[in-house]
Amino acid sequence: MQRTVEEICSKISRKEAVVMTAHEICQLVREGKDIKMEDVDVVTTATRAIMSGTYAVMSFPIEAPRQFTRATKIFMNGVPAFTGPCPNERLGILDLMVFGTSHSGLRPDYGAGHLFRDMVQQKEVEVSVITDENDTFTAGITLNDMPFARLFGTRHCFKNYSAFVNCSPKTVNSIFHAIGFCPDLTGASVSGCGEINPVKNDPLLETIGIGTRFLMNGSEGFVIGSGTRSSAAKPNLAGFADMHGMDPQLMGGFITSAGPECIVSWAIPIPVTSQAVLDAIKTTDTGISLPVMDVDRRKLIGQADYGNVWQGVDLEVTFKPSACVQCPTCAAEEKCPMDAISLNNARPVLDRYLCFNCGLCSTLCPGGVFTARLGSIRTDLNCYDEERYMEVPIVLRQSDRKRALKMAEELKNRLIAGSFSMGQMAERIK
Repeated sequence: MQRTVEEICSKISRKEAVVMTAHEICQLVREGKDIKMEDVDVVTTATRAIMSGTYAVMSFPIEAPRQFTRATKIFMNGVPAFTGPCPNERLGILDLMVFGTSHSGLRPDYGAGHLFRDMVQQKEVEVSVITDENDTFTAGITLNDMPFARLFGTRHCFKNYSAFVNCSPKTVNSIFHAIGFCPDLTGASVSGCGEINPVKNDPLLETIGIGTRFLMNGSEGFVIGSGTRSSAAKPNLAGFADMHGMDPQLMGGFITSAGPECIVSWAIPIPVTSQAVLDAIKTTDTGISLPVMDVDRRKLIGQADYGNVWQGVDLEVTFKPSACVQCPTCAAEEKCPMDAISLNNARPVLDRYLCFNCGLCSTLCPGGVFTARLGSIRTDLNCYDEERYMEVPIVLRQSDRKRALKMAEELKNRLIAGSFSMGQMAERIK
């Protein structure tokens, strides 16, 4: 049985389409239900994670003390921006690009991800400019003052990611952990939203293509092709969206032991056009491969699955401030990669608006103020040229499945209400 996207879009417009989230489908599969193509027309998917391959392109006028030919250096809240390609000679307009992995020279724990979220929250950003004549000036600007501001992904939404462990006897700093990786397989960090991840639900890219409409951080955007480092085994996507319509809760900066990284969220509808697409959708967490890598050597040492990560765990950190034992230094507050934990009169406070549910605090707090079952990597690992079964506790999640589930549900509701138009791709990704 084959169906076209056009046929499915027609059913949506007539309010006859059955729209479900990927999680709902997988729950039915776990209950033993036999899902057929006639049972569902569209499945909504989502992911929220650290995505290094991110950059923003902006163009806006700037108030300057006098006319300048071009800017040679620009900083936004201390984060370096790259000028060009259009010089805008004597127009007082800046065309620039900001890489998602750039760090502020003023604040070590502030990066482009923090900057992008501040912009979407309409906070004033300090723009510092050095001109070709070596004049220096600063000005304040908000996103509302920017006619053009788009966020791009060059390498987003991998079908599946890797778990990382440290086999070496030394601590290793990495973007894959918020603190140094403790030695000798003490803990694992993981990424990827498993069964609800967009490309997992369409791994052959039958329905996701160039021109596919999706939501990036809640703003409508378009897929522009495959991303860098994409392969048949591990495909990923490139896309963009207007920053003006984004939701700050779905983006931000995440502090790692190698510096700040960028959080981005995607939600994509998958039209059920073939049995192959439906079979991919029905694959649950336990059927999705999770390679295990030694972070020190970047070497594959085993294979687990996403059931280790997302089944039988807590998606949200439980917060119980009354359990505080008044440690001289609060490790959870000091190490939180989102700066979501603070102290008020020596009592812990958790900002749920900022919290990523990474779970690190639950591994650092001795009193049980923060608790969460994070699961463990359970598989054969070949760490020192000797393969043996091991169970390594997960100590950090770099994907937020709780909010990703909400995004998939929100996209489902928008499709049903008609406020999101699925549309067709312009061309398949090769």
